[in-house]
Amino acid sequence: MSALINPPRSLGSPGKAGSGVMVTFAGVSHVAFTVTDLDASERFYTEVLDFVVVMDVGYGRICMHPATGFVLGLLRHEGAHGGSFSELSTGLDHLGLVASSREELEEWERRFDQHGVTYTPIRDMEMGHHLNFRDPDGIALELDAPNELALKAQHALASGQTSPEEIAAFVAEHFGPDYVPGSRRSD
Repeated sequence: MSALINPPRSLGSPGKAGSGVMVTFAGVSHVAFTVTDLDASERFYTEVLDFVVVMDVGYGRICMHPATGFVLGLLRHEGAHGGSFSELSTGLDHLGLVASSREELEEWERRFDQHGVTYTPIRDMEMGHHLNFRDPDGIALELDAPNELALKAQHALASGQTSPEEIAAFVAEHFGPDYVPGSRRSD
């Protein structure tokens, strides 16, 4: 399975620890959701999103996506409070997954219809196209297809050569000065 994991690479300008070792992270390792029904959640993630269960640890299932290697934990805790997920509570708002294009999102809508998945129609926004949907516990998920502007911003930032001033100028030019980081803070 180690071939599925991307090797670490530096993104931008990482900090340095006292020992001189670069402090950074290479990406997201996994996400784990607390669910109310392991079997229902397993069916959703395997049948709708094509995850494969690679381990059953009793209180949870460890799933992996074959094409990306992304790891998802589905956990059922003794004494959990239950109830549906709400992004209005402090914590996770949603998990965003990458799609390749708006056309792919349209295919996802058809697939969601076939599986009875609750979703919001595709939204075309400043930095891409977004398709929001929910799992059986109401956990908010999103498929996101970046547009050319988003790809340009990601490339510039990943180059490690982008200053805060250049970021502010890019945002002001493409979205307006109200969207510049720090411009909405109250004094």
